[in-house]
Amino acid sequence: MLLSRVLSVRQVLARCARKSQPGCGLLHRTLSFSFARPQSLNSGEGSVQPTETGSAQSQYRDTVLLPRTEFPMKLTGQKLLDREEQIQKECGFAELYSWQRERKAKKEFCLHDGPPYANGDPHVGHALNKILKDIRNRFEMLRGRQVHYIPGWDCHGLPIELKALGEQDTSQLSPLQIRQKAREFAEGAIARQRAAFQRWGVMADWDQCYFTFDGTYEAAQLKVFLEMHNKGLVYQDYKPVYWSPSSRTALAEAELEYNPEHVSKAIYATFPLVTMPPKITSVEGLESFSVLVWTTQPWTIPANQAVCFMPKAQYSVVKREDNGQLLLMATERTSSMAALLGTKLLSVATFTGSQLEGGMCKHPTIPDKHVPLLPANHVTMTKGTGLVHTAPAHGMDDYSVASQFKLPVECLVDEDGKFTEQAGPELHSLCVMTEGSAKVISMLKEGGALLMEQDCVHSYPYDWRTKQPVVIRPSKQWFINTASLKDKATDALQKVRILPESARGSLLAMLDRRTYWCISRQRSWGVPIPVFYHRESGDALINKHTVSHVAKLFKEKGSDCWWELPMETLLPADVLKKSKAGPVTDFIRGDDVLDIWFDSGASWAAVLEEEKAEDAEEAESNLSWLPAPLRKPLVTESDSRADAYVEGKDQIGGWFQSSLLTSVAVRNKAPYKSLVVHGFAVTEKGEKMSKSLGNVVDPDVVVNGGKDSSLPAYGADVLRWWVAESNVFTEVQIGPNALNSARDNINKLRNTLKFLLGNLHGFDPRAQAVDPKQMHYIDQYMLHLLREFSMKVTDGYSEFDSGRVIRTLQAFISRDLSSFYFSIIKDRLYCDPEESLGRRSCQTVLEEILDGVTRCIAPILPHLAEEVYLHAPGHEQGETLFKSGWIKSSSVWRRPGLEEAVEGGCAIRDTFLSSIPGKNAAEYNLTIAIEPGLLFELMESLQEEPTSSFSQLAELMMAAQVTLTSALPRDLPPDTLLKHGSFLINLEGGVIREETAFSIAVVPTSASRCPRCRRYTSQVTDCLCPRCQNLVTQTQ
Repeated sequence: MLLSRVLSVRQVLARCARKSQPGCGLLHRTLSFSFARPQSLNSGEGSVQPTETGSAQSQYRDTVLLPRTEFPMKLTGQKLLDREEQIQKECGFAELYSWQRERKAKKEFCLHDGPPYANGDPHVGHALNKILKDIRNRFEMLRGRQVHYIPGWDCHGLPIELKALGEQDTSQLSPLQIRQKAREFAEGAIARQRAAFQRWGVMADWDQCYFTFDGTYEAAQLKVFLEMHNKGLVYQDYKPVYWSPSSRTALAEAELEYNPEHVSKAIYATFPLVTMPPKITSVEGLESFSVLVWTTQPWTIPANQAVCFMPKAQYSVVKREDNGQLLLMATERTSSMAALLGTKLLSVATFTGSQLEGGMCKHPTIPDKHVPLLPANHVTMTKGTGLVHTAPAHGMDDYSVASQFKLPVECLVDEDGKFTEQAGPELHSLCVMTEGSAKVISMLKEGGALLMEQDCVHSYPYDWRTKQPVVIRPSKQWFINTASLKDKATDALQKVRILPESARGSLLAMLDRRTYWCISRQRSWGVPIPVFYHRESGDALINKHTVSHVAKLFKEKGSDCWWELPMETLLPADVLKKSKAGPVTDFIRGDDVLDIWFDSGASWAAVLEEEKAEDAEEAESNLSWLPAPLRKPLVTESDSRADAYVEGKDQIGGWFQSSLLTSVAVRNKAPYKSLVVHGFAVTEKGEKMSKSLGNVVDPDVVVNGGKDSSLPAYGADVLRWWVAESNVFTEVQIGPNALNSARDNINKLRNTLKFLLGNLHGFDPRAQAVDPKQMHYIDQYMLHLLREFSMKVTDGYSEFDSGRVIRTLQAFISRDLSSFYFSIIKDRLYCDPEESLGRRSCQTVLEEILDGVTRCIAPILPHLAEEVYLHAPGHEQGETLFKSGWIKSSSVWRRPGLEEAVEGGCAIRDTFLSSIPGKNAAEYNLTIAIEPGLLFELMESLQEEPTSSFSQLAELMMAAQVTLTSALPRDLPPDTLLKHGSFLINLEGGVIREETAFSIAVVPTSASRCPRCRRYTSQVTDCLCPRCQNLVTQTQ
């Protein structure tokens, strides 16, 4: 076969020699193709294609250095899944975190993991959050920092308890039985979630995670509780709280979700005035009138203790034109009330709110009960009548008024959300939200106090677990005085960087309106509040001695011991003595558990800090449950704050805030230096995902495929690309279109990487790399562009903006590589001698590009990056990309004048190509005329001789031949195309500025196409050009 090819080439060359034309030298020696290559693989980047057998071009196919690589351009189905899992094993994904923790590093990067809830299977929200974190962690690790990232799970709480118990009757179960079932359920959810996170390529030591049900964690949490109690921030009180009848427990603000479509029965009710306010007794025309109030919660009327007004507002007594009834309301609400009632309201008297003080009204449902008119700052004029019905037991603002004016706080609602016996026989046992409200409205109507009722659609708080409405009712609970922490927390937050900055307002607003935090829950599955109560007085026994002892027990045995151990162990004699308390038989243990937001909010103390033991000789570590290499806490210049907390926007009122409050309370600083707040994953229609709607996207199906062909296996890297490409600061859409787009973009990237790998076959950068100073200018220019690219990529990752990284990557590949550099260098790459300086120069740059692009995508696509690295030249077998550092760029790549030389040539090239739209530049000769000056000198650096077909300038122009001159010749052929342009040279930061005009003349070349290199540089048809003739001659 080889002999027949040699004979064919000899015949063509002999024919060229017989024609005795210039450029077709005679060959007298037998040809020997010592560097012949097998047929090339199509790189997809415009590689030379095989020609038809027997043609002149096909005779030289084996002398052309075409791309060669085993790297596949596309992987699908099971092959893709197998390859990703193989990469994880071969490249040590599981050991990577431990390896980087053991290496020496000057700086540390801590991303503290907000614990996901252990109550179900992994979902796309998990994928969005975990992958976003992993992208940043891998980037920081690659650039040499020691990453501190310990995954955790939030394991307590009602959702887990409810799911674990199902429909089982809990009245027959002990707290320990409930806790055992809940623990087993949480452990199952953790195992499933952890397996998914590992499959997605998230870097961590998955055998060493933190769990809020771990005894060591619980002990650290109690130390935070104790610190706050010692400072007087934790207290017990009887006050209104959000209460969930469906869960039978108190809730914090963060455990609520608001239903904007909730429908309440709103009423307008009258409170007849029985004692005229002293300051308006002298006003003429006033007879007996009624105070008009509006409420959307009629069930609270029986608990009314006052009617509040705004002191500085104007109020009017108005007379209904239709029935003569006299009503008191805010002056600015009269017009809207007239429209609502469908009658004119005639003003009888007007006065300021402060003049109402001292008035008394008759209660509309309780005979012989009178309630006062009181001033209050929470009264608004946006809705209602400007007069607010006040039930201290069922409203936060109402309770504040009661505290100020010493009003009674009477609760008429039980833990099931039903009226108590104290509410009276007509209301007893009725559910306040349904038949109870209806009964109260009926009672108002019967008493003549109901002016109007209507349906009101408004936003109302629901239990985020059971999806049922809550009520506000007073209960004896444990609270944190957040009002006293508000100023410190606000100041601490001002020092925190927040992405996006728009989230800062929401954080501050939630912080501002939270005056106290209810931290006790009436459930079994949680961390017990370490308090004991006196059997007779009910007084709480809680101090540093009792809490420290319980914390030590929790650390050794776990919090189950609160129910397992006898009181003598929980409250031993020495602790009682230090507490100056009576015998242990006088006390019982408390039944409440801590709010899960306190659980997770104390994670900074359990995961980021060393425990400060009271006895220095017995100093312990909160991280003692970790192996030695991982145990090192985050300590950077005495600052144990995390570099970043990264969670969804629902954590603005949740983990972000609970972590801030606990840390400020104990340490007077925020636990984080920056907050990253991302949006939620939604469908491609922007809808919230719901099983009932059947629009849930399962990440396991995304990665591994579904049961039918309509749900292909995309693999983990497609899921990661989806996260990286999305604008995570808004709602993030996912569906077939987004996933197919991600897959297609990765395949395009693989195509480029295949081209780079194919053209680096046989190249060893350690021995064959060319010094940048010896490179072609275009190659040096590409290194300059690569350096700029790497800096932009680094900035993007540093800003948690991987979407910008992807856009920068795609622009670099399409504009700088595919459309520019790759198209220019193919001739030199394929047709120059294998060991030539020009080709090695080009390969050196291609290797730098491959290395830079691979490292650029590594945080986003770790499987693909390691796969490329396995095929890439220049490193030892077994070495992995993630152990070899970040993009390597050099300041040497930035050379003054180089950028202007190449970009000046590109400006001329653009003018040239625009003169022959849609035509092949290689078929034209180009004359460039530039007046003597800086631009001319720069172009001379690309082409020293006046005319050339193989200069760097000719390569850049991609023309058959380029002539560089100071003026166009006068005898141009009639078919010459003339064009003019200019280029502005800006050097030394604007010190050197010179705009130079140039002209070009374009004429079709008379040369023939070389059968080997396919350039129009041969003087005879089917005859080799001088460059190819010399090369082929040397191979004989």
